[in-house]
Order: sequence, then structure tokens, then C-alpha cells
Amino acid sequence: MSTALSHLGSVTSATKEAVDADPKNALVVFKGSAVAHDAVASTIALGKFSVEVDEPPALGGENAAANPVEYYLASLLSCQVVTYRVWADKLGIVVDDITARAEGDLDVRGFFGFDDDVRAGFGEVRVVVNVTGPETRERYEELQEAVDAHCPVLDLTRNPTPVHTTLETA
Repeated sequence: MSTALSHLGSVTSATKEAVDADPKNALVVFKGSAVAHDAVASTIALGKFSVEVDEPPALGGENAAANPVEYYLASLLSCQVVTYRVWADKLGIVVDDITARAEGDLDVRGFFGFDDDVRAGFGEVRVVVNVTGPETRERYEELQEAVDAHCPVLDLTRNPTPVHTTLETA
């Protein structure tokens, strides 16, 4: 067993023990904050990390960084990879390598308000995950089912999540 996989098993076991001891240990809060700059860009603080966000010129930006929906694709892809690794370890499925790619179709009429019947976000997202290793296709399909059921970012897309926005003015 590789060091990375045995580490995932240790993390899973320790988390289960902590949650079994007190269910409140299962609750985690993630935070972010944004500061706008330039025409449509922003700097996003995520814990000790900072990322830049911009738009392409066709959407008013300078294309100095990925745009919000590209970050969504990055979030989905990275969450898929993490979830594949965790569930491969949990199910005892050997994975040599994982690559993934995604693309989404966005109709800007919704964003700009040209047509309120058009969704502002992606109309469809397509994800392709390539898993290599010695297992049968059936075992990797079992892994995919587990990932589809447990990937947090995929869950955010597939299920409504309450979002409460408060406007503060100075």
C-alpha cells in the first residue's frame, strides 16, 4: 500500500473516531471573502490562500485570471480527484493514475439579463474522468458510483443548496 493511500485511511479512521465521539466534530465551516478591483476582477481570500478572478474581455475583464465559472470547473475537477482517491482507498480499489477534464456550456443571455428565461449559469457540464490501474471496469464503475454519491462539489451542483445573502451598505 502506498504512503499516500495509507495516509488517507488514517485520516478517514481518525475522522470517524472523532465524529463517533461527538457528532459536532462532523461540522466544518469553510470561509472566503472577496475584494473587487479593476473593471470586474476580484481578489478572493480563502483561509491562508488568495486567488485572483477576472473575466475575458468579452465579459468586461482583462483575462488576467480564470473567471468564476472556470473556478467552478476547477473545484469540481479537484473534488472529483480527491473523492476518487478517498473512495478508492476505502473500497480497496487500486488506482494507478487519475486525470479529469470538464467543460460547461454557458449562454451569456442569462448573465446579462437579455433573456430572463435563460439560466445565468451553466446549462450543462460534462466531466470525463480517466482512471488507470489493474482493476476490472466493473470495479472502477463501482468507484464512480461511490464518487458520484459522495463528491461535495458535485453534490452542490446536483442538489439545491440554501444561500442567504445579506446586503450591507455604508
